[in-house]
Order: sequence, then C-alpha cells, then structure tokens
Amino acid sequence: MVTVKTKRMLRVALIATSLASLYFVPWLLVKAWIMPLPNTIQEQLGQAIGHGFDGVIVYVDQTGKPPRAFAAGMHNRETLIPADPQALFKIASISKLYDIVAVTKLVSNGRLSLDKTIADYLPELVGKIEHAEKITLRLMVQHRSGIPNFTDAPNFWAAPTQSYDASLALIQDKPANFKPGQDYEYSNTNYLLINKIMDKTLGYSNFDFIQEVILKPLNLNHTFGSLKEVDMDNVMSGYHLGHPFDLKADEHGMLATAEDVGIFLRALNDGSIFEEGEEAIYSSIYEYEHTGWVPGYQSFAKYHRDLDTIFIGFYSTTDARLYNWNLSQIINHRIVKILKKKQV
Repeated sequence: MVTVKTKRMLRVALIATSLASLYFVPWLLVKAWIMPLPNTIQEQLGQAIGHGFDGVIVYVDQTGKPPRAFAAGMHNRETLIPADPQALFKIASISKLYDIVAVTKLVSNGRLSLDKTIADYLPELVGKIEHAEKITLRLMVQHRSGIPNFTDAPNFWAAPTQSYDASLALIQDKPANFKPGQDYEYSNTNYLLINKIMDKTLGYSNFDFIQEVILKPLNLNHTFGSLKEVDMDNVMSGYHLGHPFDLKADEHGMLATAEDVGIFLRALNDGSIFEEGEEAIYSSIYEYEHTGWVPGYQSFAKYHRDLDTIFIGFYSTTDARLYNWNLSQIINHRIVKILKKKQV
C-alpha cells in the first residue's frame, strides 16, 4: 500500500522532461517511455512482460464499445500457466472505495455520523490514540487524522499482521503525526478503525454489508473478502523481486477480477451505485479512483473522463524500491494513448 509521499516521488519517472531528470531515472524506464507506441493493448502488454513483469491483466470499458479484458505473461510461472484475464487478484487499497461507499450508505441512513469521533465510536481507544476525542470519522475517511500508518512499521511486510489487535498495537500510544485536520497523510490505520467502527455499528462483518449493498446489486460474483472464500487455483500468483516464493497465499483482504472492479468503478463514477442523496455525501468525502499495493500485487482503478473510459490494471510483480510501480504507470499511460489514438 503506497503512501502519498512515495507516489509523489515516483512521479519523477513519469515526467522526465529534462536531461537532469533523465539522469536520475533508470534507463529501462526511459526505454519503456520512448519506445514506439504499439497499435494494440495486447501488444503493449507483451512489452510489459518484456520489461520484467510476470503477469499483467487489463480491463477497459469504453462507452459505446463492449468491455474488453486482456492478459499477458503467466498466471503462475512455476507451472507455466498463462495469465487469465478472469483471474482473481488482490486489489489492496482499491478496497477503500468499497469501504467508503458502505460508509456513505450508513451515513445516509443515519447509522453513522461523519462528525462523531473515535472517542464516540471506540471509547476504549481514548488515551491510546492521541486526539481520539477530536478525530472524526470524516477526518479518518480523508486521511487527515494524523494517526500513524501501521503498515509503515519497521519490517512490516516481512511479517504482516493478520488481526485488528495486532495491527493496532503497532501504532497504539504513539504520538500523532499532526493535529487532526491540519495536514494530509495516507494512513491505513484510518481504514483499520473505519472497518472496526462499521463492524461495531452493524453488529456483523462490514464485508457482509458490502455484499448486500454493493456486490449483489451489481451482480459482482467474483469479488471476495479474503482468500478463505476462494479457490486458490483462480488467484493469480504474485512475485516480489528478491523473494523466491509465490506470494498468493498471503492474506491481504479483498480479491476480485479486473472485470468486477471495472463494473464497480463504472457504477461508482456514473452514480448508479447510490440511492437518493448518497452521491452528494460520497463526493464530499472521497475520490472516485484508487490504486493498491501489497507484495506481489499492484493495481490501478481509474476513470478517464475525457474518454468516458474505465481502466483497470493488475501487475503481479513488485519490488522494494517501487521501480515496478513507476514502470506500470508508464505502461498505463501508454495504454491510454493507444485508446486515444483509436478514437482519431
């Protein structure tokens, strides 16, 4: 899960507008940027595999055209199974979009309030999270709480926590990074707490609520809350450079096909997922696109308004320096250029 600060640093590789900036960019990134643009998305995915990705899946939904899914590389490199465009993939922080649709619906029906605080919802955390009496649900949704990010704990990804209590323990009693509402910093702890608040309010798992109000109405039958719910053979393998093993058995929350994420993102952006009054709530608190990163899996969900096009990109190879994050952004950009070229 990539922080906003890191993303800002990574944009350097995408700008590359001067010799000075090029000097600091790995030349393979420059090569990926300046290569002749292929005629098709499938050819571009072939180039992505040539740049070192094990597998890539892309889903494109352009208004006026049938949605299309593409894949290249390997579903599993050990068994040499080809990449499947309908494979399940760990969507990581893209799941926050589903969380906030759920929050929106609970706010709309009066079961949650954006202006109530951690102290109101989780009073046991008063004195354990600094400013708990001032941090509202709204501030957590918008990453303006100042609560430290538990996934930034030293060596977190070497042995990720698997429970609410273990994750919370990584930041509990630590000073806030800033006063509530005074700054912005991406923090997965916000959503750890938001999910806990939803569970407590509902009296059952918030993912069951997501299934009820999002997945079932949209017929999203290939979106799941955890690995426990899926056939592992259907999950695309994930690989991290320098790590010798397939990472698909590591639990990191939601999984979905690119098509399911695309259908959801279309409904989010055209407003059809919302009941009366809900879209105004959502648009006041959160964004309409997202990215995701966990070891072995990086994902992109974006709506290109100028093309009226939904783009979903899944890449099954990561690295500690996030070099592959830069590279996948370049590939995404080139795919959009192909789509624009086809409209000429």
